[in-house]
Amino acid sequence: MNPTRRTVLIAGAAAGLFPLPAFAAARPRAAATPPYASYWYPDSLPAGSPGPGITWRSLKSWRPADDPDLAFNAASVPLAGRFTPTPANTTARSGEARVQALVSFGPTSSNPSQGSATADYYALTHWAYLDELVFWGGSAGEGLILAPNAPIVDAAHRHGVPVLGNIFLPPVAYGGQLQWTRDLVQKDAAGHYPLAAQLVAVAAAYGFDGWFVNAETGGGNTALGRSMLGFVTELKALGAARGQRVTWYDAMTVNGTVSWQGALNSQNEAFFQAADDMFVDFRWSAATLAASGTEADRLGRSRYELWAGVDVESSGSGTSVDWDAIVPSGKPHVTSLGFYRPEWTRNHLPADQRAPEDFHAADDRFWTGRSLDPSRPEASDPWRAPAVSVADRSTVTSLPFATVFNTGHGLHWYEDGSATSDAAWNHLGLQDRLPGRRWVVRTAGERPAVSFDFADAWRGGSSVLVDGELDQPAVVDLYATRLPVGVNTVFELTYRTDAGAVNVELAVATAEPSGAGATPPYTYIAVNPVNSRMRVKSVNGWQTVTLPLTGLTGTGTATLHALGVRLTATEGPARWRLGGLAVRDAVTAPAAPTGARVTAATGGDLRLAWNAAPGAVRHYELHRLLPDGTRRFLAGTCQCASFLTGLEPEQGEKAARFELRAVGELYNASTPVIVTHPW
Repeated sequence: MNPTRRTVLIAGAAAGLFPLPAFAAARPRAAATPPYASYWYPDSLPAGSPGPGITWRSLKSWRPADDPDLAFNAASVPLAGRFTPTPANTTARSGEARVQALVSFGPTSSNPSQGSATADYYALTHWAYLDELVFWGGSAGEGLILAPNAPIVDAAHRHGVPVLGNIFLPPVAYGGQLQWTRDLVQKDAAGHYPLAAQLVAVAAAYGFDGWFVNAETGGGNTALGRSMLGFVTELKALGAARGQRVTWYDAMTVNGTVSWQGALNSQNEAFFQAADDMFVDFRWSAATLAASGTEADRLGRSRYELWAGVDVESSGSGTSVDWDAIVPSGKPHVTSLGFYRPEWTRNHLPADQRAPEDFHAADDRFWTGRSLDPSRPEASDPWRAPAVSVADRSTVTSLPFATVFNTGHGLHWYEDGSATSDAAWNHLGLQDRLPGRRWVVRTAGERPAVSFDFADAWRGGSSVLVDGELDQPAVVDLYATRLPVGVNTVFELTYRTDAGAVNVELAVATAEPSGAGATPPYTYIAVNPVNSRMRVKSVNGWQTVTLPLTGLTGTGTATLHALGVRLTATEGPARWRLGGLAVRDAVTAPAAPTGARVTAATGGDLRLAWNAAPGAVRHYELHRLLPDGTRRFLAGTCQCASFLTGLEPEQGEKAARFELRAVGELYNASTPVIVTHPW
C-alpha cells in the first residue's frame, strides 16, 4: 500500500526508540518488481506475445525454488477447526446444505499478492455460512490455472473455510484450445499424470486446500474423457495425502465432449465419484436436483456434496431462485448451494458509491437477508439468504482470543485510536475473526442500527457502530464461542461513546440457548466504575476496561458459549462504538523477527524479507521512522516478505529507516527490528 505523507506522534516509549541493531545490507542490485498472484498454462503457451502486464508461464516447469514471488504468495494461517452453535433461528439447519462461493477477487494478471492502496475491494466477511471458497478466474490470453493470493487464504483459514485454486479450460468461443486440455492430462512413461503431482505441490507450497476443475473446452472424444477421469482420480489421491480436495464442475462428460447436464447422471457420475464434490451447472431444475440427490444417495455419497449452481453475477440478492428446489422450508434440504460470483455486492455499486459501508450494507443483505438480523428472518423476503437456511459456524475455541473488528480494508489505519496512516488500503490477511451473526439485536424497544464503521477505529480500519434511540436495553450478540475460562481469565472491552450516554454491560453465557432461535442464557456484568474489580484505561477518547471472569467460574473452570454487550441509554439517542475485545489469561509478548533486509530496490519501491519470529505470531507490521521522530504505518502482512511502493526521501534524509514488529494474537507487539535503506 502507498505510504501517506501524514505523520503521527509516537505513542509512548514502547513505540520503538530502542538502541536495537539496524540491518542495512549493501544496496540491492535486483529490481523491486511488484509481486502478483500466480497463474499458469498447463504446459504449452499461446502463439504470439502476451499483452501488457501479462506473464505467460508453464505449470509443468514451475519449481518452488525458482518462484521469486513465493514468499509473498504463500499463506501462513492454518485451516482452523470450527463448531456449529445452536442456530440463531428455527429455520437454519446444520448437517444439511452447505455453501460454496466462486469468487473473482481481481483480474488473472496483475492481481496484487498482498493487498493494495484502495478500500474498494470485495472484503468477504460472512465466512460463518461458507464451506468452500473457489478463487475464480483464468483466461485464454493470460493463464488458465490460478493460485489464490495469500491474504484471501489466511482470512478464510481463520474462519475455518478451505480455499481452492481454479483450473479453467475455457470454451472455444472464449479462446479455449483443446491442446491445453491434452497438456493437463498428459501421462509420463510410468502412466502417471505429472501435472496432477505438480498441482498438489503448488497447493502445498502456497498453503491452500486443493483445486476446482472446470473443463469447458469442446471437441474432445472418449479417449480424452478417459484421460481426464484418470487425471482427476490421481489428483484427488495425491491431494488427499496432503489434506487437499478436488471439486469437479459439471461440464465435460465421460465421452470427452462438453455438455452441461444440470444434474448428477450417467454423463458425469464418474467424475463426481473421482472428486470430493461437484458443482452442478445452472441448468438444473427441481426435478433434476431431486433426481441428483437420489442418485448421490444410491452411490453411497452425501447429496450435500453436490453444489447446485446459482448465478448471482448480474443481479445478486435480486436474483430469482427456486429456493424450494435446493433448500425447501419444512423438508430436508435437497443439495448444497453454489454461488457463482457473489462479489456482485461490490461490483454492482456505482464507482462513486463503493465506500466500505456501502459494500457491507449490500453484502449483509446478501448473506443475512432483508431483516439484517439472522435471529428474525423476514418470511416475505424473496431472497432466501444463507442465514435463513444454513446454521452459522465459529472458530473461537481457544485462548487467547482477541478482535479489533478489522474487516480487512479501510480508509485509514488506526493504532490506539489514532490514525497512523491516511492511505486507503485492503489486505484480507489482516482481517479479524468477525462476528458470525450480523447483526442479532435483542430488545423490547426500537432496534438500533448496527454496522461496521470506517470513520474511526481503535485499531486497523474499522469498528462496530451502534446507532439509535436505545429506548429499551439492547443486547448485541457478538460471538458464539467454546472458550475455556478459569480463575485467571479476564475480559477486555475497548469502546467509546460518541453521542448520548450509555450504560455498558458485558453479556456472557456459559451454556447454549434452550433451542434454535432462543436467547443465550446471558449473565450481565457491569462495565462502569461501580464495579470495583474493573480496571480502566483511557487513550484518545477510547476506554479499555479489564474485568476478571472469576464470578462465572468460582474456583474452577467453565466454557464460555456466547459473548455480547448490553447497552442502556441514560441520556438521549446514542452513538456507541466498539473497538476491540479480548478474552485471555496471561499476556506474553511475541518474539521479534530476525534477519530483516531489503532484497530488491528500484527508487522508492522496495522488497523486504525477514525470518519468522519464533512462537505464535498473528502478523507483522512495518512502520517508517521519520527524521522528526514520528512513525508512519506502511504495511501489515502475515508473510515474511513485504513490498513497499512510492517511498520518497524526506528533506535531508540520507537513508530510510523502517521498524518491523511481530504482532501477537492480543495485538501486543514485539520489540522493533530496524531496517535502513540508503537513498
